[in-house]
Amino acid sequence: MPLIQVKQTPGKTAEQKAELVRELTDAYVRATGAKPESVWVTVQEIAADSWSVGGDTLAARAAQR
Repeated sequence: MPLIQVKQTPGKTAEQKAELVRELTDAYVRATGAKPESVWVTVQEIAADSWSVGGDTLAARAAQR
């Protein structure tokens, strides 16, 4: 069972996440020949104040813009 994990900040709609899951599953199936029902995809949303790049949280970077 392949597992594709996506970590992102919140803000995408349920429809956008559903499309993402479909597209990732389709890409994996095309690349490997796996059966779609064997492909698992998880989407984990991480708050912008819990994710950092270069020592700054994404929330702090957004506030600086």
